[in-house]
Amino acid sequence: MMNDPLYNSSIIDTYIKLIKNRYNFINVGELLSYAGMTPLEVADPGHWFTQEQVNLFYERLLKLTGNENIAREAGRYAASPDAIGILRLYFLGLVGLARAFSLIGDTVNCNLVRSSTYTSRQISSNSYEIIVTPRPGTQEEPFQCQNRMGFFEAVASLFQAKLPRIEHPECIFNGDPVCRYIVTWEKSSINFWRYTRNYALVVILLVMGLCFRAGQMRSIYLFAPWALSLLLALKIGSLRSEKTALFTSQKSLKDLSDNLFKKMEINYTNALVTNEIGQVISRQTAVNDILQNVVQILEKRLDYSRGLILLANPEKTRLVFQAGFGYHDEQLAFLGKTTFHLDRPDSKGVFVISFREQRPFLVADVKEIEGALSGKSQNFAKQLLSQTFICCPIICEGESLGIIAVDNLKSKRPLVQSDVSLLMGIAPVIGISIRNAKLHEAKSNQFSSFLKVMAASIDARDPLTAGHSEKVTEYSEEICEELGLEPAEREMIRVAALLHDYGKIGVPDAILKKNGRLSEMEYEIVKTHCHKTRDILEQVNFEGIYREVPEIAGAHHEKIDGTGYPKGLRGKDIPLGAKIIAVADFYEAVTSQRHYRDPMKTEDAFRLLREGAGSHFDRNIVDALITCRTRAAEQEEGCEAQEA
Repeated sequence: MMNDPLYNSSIIDTYIKLIKNRYNFINVGELLSYAGMTPLEVADPGHWFTQEQVNLFYERLLKLTGNENIAREAGRYAASPDAIGILRLYFLGLVGLARAFSLIGDTVNCNLVRSSTYTSRQISSNSYEIIVTPRPGTQEEPFQCQNRMGFFEAVASLFQAKLPRIEHPECIFNGDPVCRYIVTWEKSSINFWRYTRNYALVVILLVMGLCFRAGQMRSIYLFAPWALSLLLALKIGSLRSEKTALFTSQKSLKDLSDNLFKKMEINYTNALVTNEIGQVISRQTAVNDILQNVVQILEKRLDYSRGLILLANPEKTRLVFQAGFGYHDEQLAFLGKTTFHLDRPDSKGVFVISFREQRPFLVADVKEIEGALSGKSQNFAKQLLSQTFICCPIICEGESLGIIAVDNLKSKRPLVQSDVSLLMGIAPVIGISIRNAKLHEAKSNQFSSFLKVMAASIDARDPLTAGHSEKVTEYSEEICEELGLEPAEREMIRVAALLHDYGKIGVPDAILKKNGRLSEMEYEIVKTHCHKTRDILEQVNFEGIYREVPEIAGAHHEKIDGTGYPKGLRGKDIPLGAKIIAVADFYEAVTSQRHYRDPMKTEDAFRLLREGAGSHFDRNIVDALITCRTRAAEQEEGCEAQEA
C-alpha cells in the first residue's frame, strides 16, 4: 500500500506553512519535488499523498532542518493562526475540549488519514484515551507517531493556552499492536466558574441556615446582600465564559457552513458542466459544432480565464487549434497560425508530451518550466501571457485525439489538482463525441461518394448529358436555400435530386440517345424511369431523414394539375421535394445541349417556367429558382467585369 493515497494534503500543507514561517531558508519547491509532490497538490484539500511520498518528504525535511522534533512541531503548528484552517474546520464548532476529543476519531478517519483508525474514550472530565490502530498492509513511520502527539496538543491549544499532558504507554514502534495515548488537560474556565458558583451557593445556603437556626436574623440581613452580590458576580463570570465559548463555536460553524456551501456550489457546477456537455454532444454530429459548444459551456460554467482545444491532424503529425474562449482577436489569430509538431522526437512542449504520454499537467508558473521548453513553446506562452495552466489529453479507446487546456490570469484563483480531475473527467466525453462525429463524417462521406457514383453511372451512358444530375442537384439546393428549408429537409432533397434519374438505367440506349423526337411508344418507355427509380431506391434501405428519398425521386415528373406521371398526383399530394426537383430538372434540361435540340436561352427558360407555374409547376418554387438564378448571373457578370 506504499503507493495508495493515504494522507490528506492538509497534513503536508501544515508542514509547508511551518517551514515558511520558521525555516524560510528551505526551498519548498525543491523539497516537494524530491517527494514527488507539487505546490498545487498541497494546496488542494481534496488531494491525497502516498506513504512513499510522505516518507520522502520527511526524510528530506529532517536533513534540511536537522530538527528531530520537526514532526511534533508541525503537529502543534496546526493550531497556529497561520495554519488554523483545518482545525477550525473540524473542532472549533464544538463547545469544550472533551467534545473535540470525543469526535477526533470520526474527524481524522474521514478527512485526514486512511492508513489507520482512531478511536477515543473518555476517562474523566478532562482526560481522554485515544487508540490508533494501523490498517492491514500499511506501514507508518515513527515520525508520524510524533506528528500525532503534536496534533493532539494542537487540538487542546484551540481551547486553552497550556499544552495538555500526553502519556504514550503503548506504541506500535515498540512492538505493541496499537498506539495508545492518554491526553489530560487543565479544566476549562467554564467548569471553574460553574463549580465555584455551585459551591458558593451551597456555602451561602449553609451559613444562612445556621444563622437562622441560631436565631441570628440580623446576621442574615447583613450577610444576604454580600452573598447575593457574590452569587451574581459568579453567575456573570460563568455566563461570560459560556458566551465566549458559544461565540467561538458559532463563528466556527459559520466558517464551516460557508466552506460547505462553496463545495456544494463547485460540485453542482461540475455536475452541470458534465450534463450540458452530454446534451450538446448528443445533438451535434459535426466536430466543429461539438467543440464550439463545449468551449461555450466551459466558459459559462467553470472559473477559468481562458481555454482551448487542440486536435491532431489526420496524419497525427501536428496539434492544431480548433476552438477556444477568453482570447482576444489578436491571440485567436496567433492560435490559428500556431501548430505543435508531433512527428519530431525532440519536441518537448507540455502539449506534445501530454498528447504522447496521455497524462495531464498542472503548471503553477510557466517561468518554472521555461528551461524545459523549446523556443517555440516559450514564444507561445509569452504571446498568450499564460502563467498557470492545466493541460489534459483527449483520449478515446486508448488513442490520443488532442488536448484541452485552461489557464488563469493573475486576477483568478490558483488552479489545483481538483481542476485536473474535473478536466480529466470531461476530456474522455469530448473524445468519444469527437470519435463519433468523425465516424459519422466518414460514413456520410462514404454515403455521398456512393450516391455520386450511382448518379454518374447514369450520366456516363451519354457524354452529352453527363453532369445532368449534379446540375439538377445544384439548382435544387439553391431553391431550398431560397425557400429557407431546414437543413435536414434540404439534405434529403439533395440526395433525391442526385438520384432522380437512376431508373433510366433500365431505358435502352437507342431511346435514351435518339436524335429527334421520340415515338409515342418510346416516350412511354422513357416515362417508366420514374417508377423504376422509386423501386430501385426502395431497395437501398434509406434510414432517418433519407426515408422519403425513393418517393420524392420517383415523383419528380408529377404536375400540379395532375397531368404528370407516374401516378398523376395533384397539388398538395406531390411531395415538396419532388416539386423542387421538377423545376430544377426542367430548367437544366432546356438550358443544356441535347441530341434533338440546342440549349435554350435563360430568358426563354424563365418564360416557359412562368407559363407552367400553377399548372405544371409550383409557383413559389418557380419564383425561387428565377430569383436565385438571376442573382447568380449578376454575380458572374460582376466577376467578369472586375477581371476585365
